[in-house]
Amino acid sequence: MTGLEIRGLALDLGGRRILDGVDVAVPAGQVTGLAGESGSGKTMTGLAVIGLAPAGSAVTGTISYDDGEVQVPDLLALRPGAMNRLRGRRIAMVFQDPTASLQPMLSIGSQLTDHMRHHLGLSRAAARTRAVELLERVRVPSPEAALQRYPHQFSGGQLQRIAIASAIACEPKVLIADEPTTALDVTVQAGVLRLLRELTDDLGLAVLLVTHDLGVMSAIADTVAVMRTGIVVEHGTRYQVIREPKTAYARELVESLPHTPPPGAGEESS
Repeated sequence: MTGLEIRGLALDLGGRRILDGVDVAVPAGQVTGLAGESGSGKTMTGLAVIGLAPAGSAVTGTISYDDGEVQVPDLLALRPGAMNRLRGRRIAMVFQDPTASLQPMLSIGSQLTDHMRHHLGLSRAAARTRAVELLERVRVPSPEAALQRYPHQFSGGQLQRIAIASAIACEPKVLIADEPTTALDVTVQAGVLRLLRELTDDLGLAVLLVTHDLGVMSAIADTVAVMRTGIVVEHGTRYQVIREPKTAYARELVESLPHTPPPGAGEESS
């Protein structure tokens, strides 16, 4: 399988077991949802994949990576330097708060082009051309002018689109999106979700979408894994988990959904 394969992932921190044998497949060309309430371990799973587990934590299990060109039997076994070379180039992450990945004192152009020049070895001119193309792709208005501006000059929705552009700049094959729409209003949220779905389909990305909101999952996920206290308690297709939940916990999450359609729901996702 091209994409990610997480098997038996366990994480201990400060004497507590945060993750306890997580098994999740994240195939290429699909959005795999990881749902659960706060503290369920879903964000920690994403951080472990990208090699950003908290300092002092003990992580075991295996996370295999295969994009058809590069195969890594276990990301957890990589030395820090090797993981650094994969992070951003082959595996990227979009955070809930886009300012977490954007430097406030650097222009958007500098941040996008520096990223590509470092990982892809592009010239300054080639990196700038690609930066404009990326901003066009994620539908940031006036991309040429946007390169000259700074993060504080954009709205929250535009910043998240820029953060997504930065994440896909070096053509990664795996994208981890950690609550990417939580801080956005409903209309902007729907646009960002549509963008993630389009990028998955167009680029063949393997996307791990981390969210507490099953409404978001119902909009774009192909499969959904439900987590509770560090364990995957249910895993199936979007339809199975949302329409026919097998566990009491998953049913509670579904029943907490608003009766109005979530952003993007009903749109074709495949």
